[in-house]
Amino acid sequence: MRNHDITELRRQDVAHHLPAQANYRLIADMGGSRIITRAEGSTIWDGDGNAILDGMAGLWCVDVGYGRKELAEVAYEQMLELPYYNSFFRTATVPAIALAAKVAGLLGGELQHIFFNSSGSEANDTVFRLVRHYWTLKGRPERRIFISRHNAYHGSTVAGASLGGMAAMHAQGGLPIPGIEHVMQPYAFNEGFGEEAEAFAARAADAVEARILAVGPDNVAAFIGEPVQGAGGVIVPPPGYWPRVEAICRKYGILLVSDEVICGFGRLGRWFGFQHFGYTPDIVAMAKGLSSGYLPISATAVSREIVETLRASDRDFVHGYTYSGHPVSAAVALRNLEIIEREKLVDRVAHDIGPHFARAVASLDDHPLVGETRTCGLLGAIEIVAEKGTNRRFGGAEGAAGPVVRDACIAGGLMVRAIRDSIVMCPPFVITHAEVDRMVAIIRAALDEAAPALAALETAAEKQEGGR
Repeated sequence: MRNHDITELRRQDVAHHLPAQANYRLIADMGGSRIITRAEGSTIWDGDGNAILDGMAGLWCVDVGYGRKELAEVAYEQMLELPYYNSFFRTATVPAIALAAKVAGLLGGELQHIFFNSSGSEANDTVFRLVRHYWTLKGRPERRIFISRHNAYHGSTVAGASLGGMAAMHAQGGLPIPGIEHVMQPYAFNEGFGEEAEAFAARAADAVEARILAVGPDNVAAFIGEPVQGAGGVIVPPPGYWPRVEAICRKYGILLVSDEVICGFGRLGRWFGFQHFGYTPDIVAMAKGLSSGYLPISATAVSREIVETLRASDRDFVHGYTYSGHPVSAAVALRNLEIIEREKLVDRVAHDIGPHFARAVASLDDHPLVGETRTCGLLGAIEIVAEKGTNRRFGGAEGAAGPVVRDACIAGGLMVRAIRDSIVMCPPFVITHAEVDRMVAIIRAALDEAAPALAALETAAEKQEGGR
């Protein structure tokens, strides 16, 4: 443990550091960010000495848990041998080639070619450029439109944020860019409350076909979607949704892109989310669990047919990054996948800790503030409602209750995320049964603690409405 001057670090944080996706005025008013200083297993520690159970695996990524010495050792060894070289100029490095072969083996089928990037956002930028380039090479340059979903998250670059359907992101910078259409998400609790699951699955999938027909099938390049919408609030699609979407894409000859940045590498109890839901994509974007967040790396997997089209052309694919296939990141990612295999962590998610997590989270269904719990593998969400048996929100609008409960969870020693009025979780694969039980106990206590403040919020909203 290092002896950090936390007061000075907070001062420097405000004076010089701009954290990601932050309200900078709020951080300044707070006197700086929470400083995370170390971590082990499923626990992080802040600069004030607080131990916090990490219910978010960092940012949906630290699958093998913190403190894996062998990942540090393999990074050190690779840095001594070859710390960096690029993949331009018809060159490649040993770790990048080995990792590409390993990922292709896990994907199986026609997804046998891997393009490396540094982040999930870059992986989806690669998707965007690759798909449009592919259709141009096929003599169909008019196929430029991507169809995505409202409330989807596909990254924070201009292309990634445009592909995503986050209204707050679109409100900044004049997004989305042209050529991207958004349709309803398969969020039954909000958009199909009380509707039979099969009917809602059909309605949500049919929205994709309706938009294809509206813009013209010959103009559509691809449909992109996350198997489970993570940053959207752990939106688990109803049974039948994904096979129906795939059938629609095949009907109109549209590429199907699976954004596995969160769901990939075992999060849902299979190596990839498309395997869990039973569909076959043409392109897969992945990141996070690829290295368990130990070093930045992402990948875009591409089908044989697309690569054959690229190879049949004599034109360069003029796209790539300085750190594409970075040898140290690739070496760490390869060892991370070896750990996941050696410790049978995907099987553990499917048959041990995942089912225990599902039961534990479902135990909160009896709480008066909980409108729904949902899990898929080691992803979970708890919907907070003002009236049991409904999807009515506190204060008459989404987003008031979630942060209150989240803050109480963190104060109680659990790091979770509030997305509107959902408390979402994504724990490491190595989390223990006892730690899962402690997570749920902290959430229950946080709900109880938040109840008076939320009741006051509801009363204030009712008075305001009555005064109109």
